[in-house]
Amino acid sequence: MNLKQLRYFLVVAEEKQITSAAERLYIAQPPLSYQLKQLEKELGAQLFKRTAHGVELTDAGQILQSYATEILSLAQNARNQVHKTISGELGTIAIGMASSSTGLIPMPSFQNLIKFYPEISFDIYEDNTFGIIDKLEKKTIDLGIVRTPYNRNGLNAKTLTTEKMMAVTVDPELRKKKQLYIKDLANQPLIIYRRFEDIFNQTFAHHGFKPFYAVKCDDSRTAITWAKRKMGIALVPESIATTYAKKIMIPVKHANWITHLQLVWRKDEQVTPLMDKIIKSIS
Repeated sequence: MNLKQLRYFLVVAEEKQITSAAERLYIAQPPLSYQLKQLEKELGAQLFKRTAHGVELTDAGQILQSYATEILSLAQNARNQVHKTISGELGTIAIGMASSSTGLIPMPSFQNLIKFYPEISFDIYEDNTFGIIDKLEKKTIDLGIVRTPYNRNGLNAKTLTTEKMMAVTVDPELRKKKQLYIKDLANQPLIIYRRFEDIFNQTFAHHGFKPFYAVKCDDSRTAITWAKRKMGIALVPESIATTYAKKIMIPVKHANWITHLQLVWRKDEQVTPLMDKIIKSIS
Protein backbone atom coordinates (compact mmCIF):
# COMPACT_ATOMS: atom_id res chain seq x y z
CA MET A 1 0.00 0.00 0.00
CA ASN A 2 1.38 3.40 -0.94
CA LEU A 3 0.21 7.01 -0.97
CA LYS A 4 -0.54 6.95 -4.69
CA GLN A 5 -2.85 3.96 -4.29
CA LEU A 6 -4.64 5.62 -1.39
CA ARG A 7 -5.10 8.82 -3.37
CA TYR A 8 -6.49 6.87 -6.33
CA PHE A 9 -8.80 4.97 -3.97
CA LEU A 10 -10.21 8.18 -2.47
CA VAL A 11 -10.85 9.77 -5.86
CA VAL A 12 -12.75 6.69 -7.06
CA ALA A 13 -14.72 6.69 -3.79
CA GLU A 14 -15.69 10.32 -4.40
CA GLU A 15 -16.45 9.99 -8.10
CA LYS A 16 -18.19 6.58 -7.78
CA GLN A 17 -17.04 5.82 -11.32
CA ILE A 18 -13.73 4.46 -12.59
CA THR A 19 -13.96 6.44 -15.84
CA SER A 20 -14.55 9.86 -14.28
CA ALA A 21 -11.96 9.15 -11.58
CA ALA A 22 -9.36 8.34 -14.27
CA GLU A 23 -10.17 11.62 -16.03
CA ARG A 24 -9.81 13.56 -12.82
CA LEU A 25 -6.47 11.90 -12.12
CA TYR A 26 -5.26 12.42 -15.71
CA ILE A 27 -4.46 8.72 -16.16
CA ALA A 28 -5.89 5.92 -18.33
CA GLN A 29 -8.53 3.65 -16.85
CA PRO A 30 -6.50 0.36 -16.97
CA PRO A 31 -3.62 1.65 -14.77
CA LEU A 32 -6.16 2.97 -12.26
CA SER A 33 -8.00 -0.34 -12.14
CA TYR A 34 -4.69 -2.16 -11.74
CA GLN A 35 -3.67 -0.02 -8.75
CA LEU A 36 -7.01 -0.60 -7.06
CA LYS A 37 -6.72 -4.38 -7.57
CA GLN A 38 -3.20 -4.31 -6.10
CA LEU A 39 -4.52 -2.43 -3.09
CA GLU A 40 -7.34 -4.95 -2.60
CA LYS A 41 -4.89 -7.81 -2.99
CA GLU A 42 -2.58 -6.42 -0.32
CA LEU A 43 -5.42 -5.75 2.12
CA GLY A 44 -7.16 -9.04 1.32
CA ALA A 45 -10.51 -7.30 1.02
CA GLN A 46 -12.89 -6.07 -1.67
CA LEU A 47 -13.12 -2.29 -1.46
CA PHE A 48 -15.74 -1.55 -4.14
CA LYS A 49 -18.87 -3.22 -5.37
CA ARG A 50 -20.34 -2.54 -8.78
CA THR A 51 -23.75 -0.90 -9.19
CA ALA A 52 -25.89 0.08 -12.15
CA HIS A 53 -24.37 3.58 -12.05
CA GLY A 54 -20.77 2.78 -11.21
CA VAL A 55 -19.15 1.63 -7.96
CA GLU A 56 -19.80 2.00 -4.25
CA LEU A 57 -17.66 1.36 -1.20
CA THR A 58 -18.01 -1.93 0.62
CA ASP A 59 -17.93 -2.00 4.43
CA ALA A 60 -14.18 -2.61 4.23
CA GLY A 61 -13.88 0.26 1.78
CA GLN A 62 -15.66 2.64 4.15
CA ILE A 63 -13.23 1.75 6.92
CA LEU A 64 -10.26 2.32 4.64
CA GLN A 65 -11.70 5.66 3.45
CA SER A 66 -11.43 7.25 6.88
CA TYR A 67 -7.90 5.95 7.40
CA ALA A 68 -6.79 6.90 3.89
CA THR A 69 -8.06 10.46 4.36
CA GLU A 70 -6.11 10.79 7.60
CA ILE A 71 -2.97 9.20 6.17
CA LEU A 72 -2.88 11.51 3.15
CA SER A 73 -3.53 14.52 5.37
CA LEU A 74 -0.65 13.52 7.64
CA ALA A 75 1.59 12.97 4.64
CA GLN A 76 0.79 16.45 3.34
CA ASN A 77 1.40 17.96 6.76
CA ALA A 78 4.74 16.14 6.94
CA ARG A 79 5.76 17.53 3.55
CA ASN A 80 4.76 21.03 4.64
CA GLN A 81 6.61 20.80 7.95
CA VAL A 82 9.77 19.45 6.31
CA HIS A 83 9.65 22.23 3.72
CA LYS A 84 9.20 24.86 6.44
CA THR A 85 12.07 23.39 8.42
CA ILE A 86 14.56 23.36 5.56
CA SER A 87 13.51 26.87 4.56
CA GLY A 88 13.82 28.21 8.12
CA GLU A 89 10.10 28.82 8.61
CA LEU A 90 9.63 26.28 11.40
CA GLY A 91 11.57 25.12 14.42
CA THR A 92 13.04 26.14 17.74
CA ILE A 93 16.12 28.33 18.07
CA ALA A 94 18.12 28.25 21.32
CA ILE A 95 19.50 31.68 22.18
CA GLY A 96 21.75 32.60 25.08
CA MET A 97 21.32 36.15 26.36
CA ALA A 98 23.66 38.16 28.55
CA SER A 99 21.78 39.88 31.37
CA SER A 100 22.71 43.33 30.05
CA SER A 101 20.81 42.65 26.81
CA THR A 102 17.49 42.45 28.67
CA GLY A 103 16.33 45.92 27.63
CA LEU A 104 17.04 45.42 23.93
CA ILE A 105 15.91 41.88 23.15
CA PRO A 106 13.52 41.00 21.62
CA MET A 107 14.04 43.66 18.98
CA PRO A 108 11.26 44.80 16.60
CA SER A 109 12.91 42.63 13.93
CA PHE A 110 12.11 39.55 16.06
CA GLN A 111 8.47 40.60 16.21
CA ASN A 112 8.38 41.00 12.43
CA LEU A 113 9.95 37.57 11.99
CA ILE A 114 7.32 35.90 14.17
CA LYS A 115 4.60 37.81 12.33
CA PHE A 116 5.59 36.17 9.05
CA TYR A 117 6.74 32.84 10.50
CA PRO A 118 4.51 32.10 13.51
CA GLU A 119 5.80 28.53 13.88
CA ILE A 120 9.26 29.67 15.00
CA SER A 121 9.81 29.36 18.76
CA PHE A 122 12.63 30.36 21.10
CA ASP A 123 14.44 28.66 23.97
CA ILE A 124 16.10 31.44 25.98
CA TYR A 125 19.10 30.79 28.25
CA GLU A 126 20.20 33.67 30.49
CA ASP A 127 23.74 33.98 31.79
CA ASN A 128 26.68 36.36 31.78
CA THR A 129 28.79 36.71 28.63
CA PHE A 130 31.28 34.02 29.64
CA GLY A 131 28.48 31.61 30.51
CA ILE A 132 26.86 32.23 27.12
CA ILE A 133 30.13 31.52 25.30
CA ASP A 134 30.57 28.34 27.34
CA LYS A 135 27.07 27.23 26.27
CA LEU A 136 28.00 27.88 22.63
CA GLU A 137 31.12 25.76 23.02
CA LYS A 138 29.06 22.95 24.54
CA LYS A 139 26.42 23.35 21.76
CA THR A 140 23.69 23.95 24.32
CA ILE A 141 22.61 27.00 22.31
CA ASP A 142 22.62 27.97 18.63
CA LEU A 143 23.22 31.70 19.01
CA GLY A 144 24.41 33.98 21.78
CA ILE A 145 23.98 37.65 22.58
CA VAL A 146 27.02 38.81 24.52
CA ARG A 147 28.74 42.01 25.54
CA THR A 148 32.27 43.07 24.67
CA PRO A 149 35.00 42.55 25.71
CA TYR A 150 35.29 38.79 25.32
CA ASN A 151 37.49 36.25 23.51
CA ARG A 152 36.22 35.95 19.93
CA ASN A 153 38.35 32.93 19.00
CA GLY A 154 36.23 30.46 17.02
CA LEU A 155 33.22 32.77 16.89
CA ASN A 156 31.48 34.80 14.22
CA ALA A 157 30.01 38.06 15.47
CA LYS A 158 27.49 40.66 14.38
CA THR A 159 27.41 43.97 16.28
CA LEU A 160 23.97 44.97 17.52
CA THR A 161 24.69 48.09 19.60
CA THR A 162 27.42 50.61 20.31
CA GLU A 163 26.99 52.07 23.78
CA LYS A 164 28.56 54.63 26.06
CA MET A 165 29.17 53.93 29.73
CA MET A 166 26.70 55.65 32.04
CA ALA A 167 26.99 56.67 35.66
CA VAL A 168 23.97 55.82 37.76
CA THR A 169 23.76 57.85 40.95
CA VAL A 170 21.29 59.39 43.38
CA ASP A 171 23.86 62.03 44.47
CA PRO A 172 22.01 65.38 43.99
CA GLU A 173 25.21 67.32 43.23
CA LEU A 174 26.39 64.94 40.51
CA ARG A 175 22.91 64.78 39.00
CA LYS A 176 23.10 68.51 38.27
CA LYS A 177 25.77 67.76 35.67
CA LYS A 178 24.82 66.94 32.04
CA GLN A 179 27.80 64.61 31.76
CA LEU A 180 30.67 63.39 33.91
CA TYR A 181 34.37 63.32 33.15
CA ILE A 182 36.92 60.86 34.50
CA LYS A 183 38.14 63.44 37.02
CA ASP A 184 34.60 63.61 38.47
CA LEU A 185 34.92 59.96 39.48
CA ALA A 186 38.11 60.45 41.52
CA ASN A 187 37.57 59.83 45.24
CA GLN A 188 34.03 58.60 44.57
CA PRO A 189 32.77 55.19 45.73
CA LEU A 190 32.28 53.25 42.49
CA ILE A 191 30.09 50.24 41.80
CA ILE A 192 31.28 48.24 38.82
CA TYR A 193 30.35 45.28 36.72
CA ARG A 194 33.45 43.15 37.43
CA ARG A 195 34.25 42.30 33.79
CA PHE A 196 34.89 46.00 32.99
CA GLU A 197 37.45 46.35 35.77
CA ASP A 198 40.51 46.11 33.53
CA ILE A 199 39.20 48.83 31.20
CA PHE A 200 38.41 51.11 34.14
CA ASN A 201 41.80 50.48 35.77
CA GLN A 202 43.65 51.39 32.57
CA THR A 203 41.72 54.63 32.25
CA PHE A 204 42.13 55.67 35.87
CA ALA A 205 45.85 54.84 35.80
CA HIS A 206 46.23 56.97 32.66
CA HIS A 207 44.61 59.86 34.54
CA GLY A 208 46.89 59.33 37.53
CA PHE A 209 44.62 58.12 40.28
CA LYS A 210 43.56 54.87 41.88
CA PRO A 211 39.82 54.28 42.00
CA PHE A 212 37.86 53.18 45.04
CA TYR A 213 35.60 50.28 44.11
CA ALA A 214 33.00 50.20 46.85
CA VAL A 215 31.20 47.28 45.17
CA LYS A 216 32.13 44.78 42.47
CA CYS A 217 29.47 42.48 41.04
CA ASP A 218 28.68 40.28 38.04
CA ASP A 219 25.43 41.85 36.86
CA SER A 220 24.77 45.44 35.82
CA ARG A 221 21.29 45.26 37.34
CA THR A 222 22.86 44.49 40.72
CA ALA A 223 25.18 47.48 40.31
CA ILE A 224 22.19 49.74 39.63
CA THR A 225 20.29 48.41 42.65
CA TRP A 226 23.22 49.21 44.96
CA ALA A 227 23.58 52.68 43.43
CA LYS A 228 19.91 53.40 44.07
CA ARG A 229 20.53 52.48 47.73
CA LYS A 230 23.26 55.14 47.98
CA MET A 231 26.19 52.73 48.05
CA GLY A 232 28.06 54.57 45.30
CA ILE A 233 28.07 55.42 41.59
CA ALA A 234 27.33 52.50 39.28
CA LEU A 235 29.17 52.43 35.95
CA VAL A 236 27.06 50.44 33.50
CA PRO A 237 26.34 50.24 29.75
CA GLU A 238 23.85 52.72 28.31
CA SER A 239 21.13 50.22 27.35
CA ILE A 240 20.92 48.65 30.79
CA ALA A 241 20.94 52.07 32.48
CA THR A 242 18.18 53.29 30.16
CA THR A 243 16.07 50.26 31.03
CA TYR A 244 16.50 50.32 34.81
CA ALA A 245 17.70 53.79 35.81
CA LYS A 246 16.82 56.31 33.10
CA LYS A 247 15.98 59.13 35.51
CA ILE A 248 19.23 58.88 37.48
CA MET A 249 21.79 58.15 34.75
CA ILE A 250 24.48 60.54 33.51
CA PRO A 251 26.73 59.98 30.45
CA VAL A 252 30.44 59.52 31.17
CA LYS A 253 32.62 61.36 28.67
CA HIS A 254 35.44 59.04 27.65
CA ALA A 255 36.18 57.75 24.14
CA ASN A 256 37.51 54.36 25.29
CA TRP A 257 34.52 53.54 27.47
CA ILE A 258 32.50 52.02 24.67
CA THR A 259 30.90 48.58 24.73
CA HIS A 260 28.95 46.55 22.19
CA LEU A 261 26.26 43.92 22.30
CA GLN A 262 27.02 41.30 19.69
CA LEU A 263 25.24 38.29 18.24
CA VAL A 264 27.68 35.36 18.12
CA TRP A 265 27.74 31.83 16.74
CA ARG A 266 30.35 29.13 16.26
CA LYS A 267 32.52 29.30 13.14
CA ASP A 268 32.69 25.51 12.95
CA GLU A 269 28.92 25.03 13.22
CA GLN A 270 26.78 24.81 10.10
CA VAL A 271 24.32 27.68 9.99
CA THR A 272 20.83 26.22 9.61
CA PRO A 273 18.17 28.02 7.54
CA LEU A 274 16.43 29.04 10.77
CA MET A 275 19.65 30.39 12.28
CA ASP A 276 20.31 32.27 9.04
CA LYS A 277 16.88 33.91 9.25
CA ILE A 278 17.52 34.99 12.84
CA ILE A 279 20.99 36.35 12.05
CA LYS A 280 19.70 38.34 9.09
CA SER A 281 16.66 39.61 10.98
CA ILE A 282 18.63 41.12 13.86
CA SER A 283 19.82 44.61 13.09
